[in-house]
Amino acid sequence: MARKTASDDPLAPVTLAVGQEDLLLDRAVREVVAAARAADADTDVRDLTPDRLQPGTLAELTSPSLFAERKVVVVRDAQDLSADTVKDVKAYLGSPAEEITLVLLHAGGAKGKGLLDAARKAGAREVACPKMTKATDRLAFVRGEFRTTGRSATPEACQALVDAISSDLRELASAVSQLVADVEGTIDEVVVGRYYTGRAEASSFEVADRAVEGRTAEALEALRWSLSTGVAPVLITSALAQGVRAIGKLSSARGGRPADLARELGMPPWKIDRVRQQMRGWTPDGVAVALRAVAEADAGVKGGGDDPEYALEKAVVTIARAARSRGRG
Repeated sequence: MARKTASDDPLAPVTLAVGQEDLLLDRAVREVVAAARAADADTDVRDLTPDRLQPGTLAELTSPSLFAERKVVVVRDAQDLSADTVKDVKAYLGSPAEEITLVLLHAGGAKGKGLLDAARKAGAREVACPKMTKATDRLAFVRGEFRTTGRSATPEACQALVDAISSDLRELASAVSQLVADVEGTIDEVVVGRYYTGRAEASSFEVADRAVEGRTAEALEALRWSLSTGVAPVLITSALAQGVRAIGKLSSARGGRPADLARELGMPPWKIDRVRQQMRGWTPDGVAVALRAVAEADAGVKGGGDDPEYALEKAVVTIARAARSRGRG
């Protein structure tokens, strides 16, 4: 979920939404607009891109109104504003108008940093909207979505949803809304599987799970299904790497309760239980072989080979064989 500063009044004179996650940026805007219209149903909203905000435009939009109407002025991609328009915005930050809320959407980073720094120095309310590139971040997002609705979902259900839908935050939010609307009581892994069975089976993590369990035929079937439904090869190699590394980390860890191991290895307790079941048959040599196979596949799908699909099939077969290395010992 988007993180906010301590000054969490959506009707603050200036709100600064920073990041590149479109869903969170849109939510930051909607929150301000909703608060403004709750205060005044006739609030005027102006949503502007850099090409529509010319020098002098902001002054016109924020000038006193004869009817003292409330107004929300949204400026998207603020990092792309022209130098002259940036001067206008900085001047406004020093003396914001009453009954007007300015919302600046900024990607963060070096481009347009002067405006970013000026808004922060002026005490703007800030909402962090970072791109969620890590599976752990998306998992936290899903948990937060369920908490926001006041509904309960098991850890396994949250993970299954992330596995099924992967990186699209809008689809994850939509999926949570659908499940909450359709299902009574606690939402579990079975429910998620029933709603998203085709996508879950085609996910990159399904491929990885079957491979590290030594189930070659099922892993290859899941791989072909994933590729046919548009899952990016690089996501599959990433899932394979995570699966093998989890086996290696847990096999070399000291014994203990799942909760203790979870803290030590940075995994949720339920994940510890799953990996414990998957690691039967693995040896240290098998882990090393599997990691090399993942590295070769990763190079293959990123341009180092002529056939990414073959590179992935080869990796899946090698990993599945390594998962049974102890039994062949």
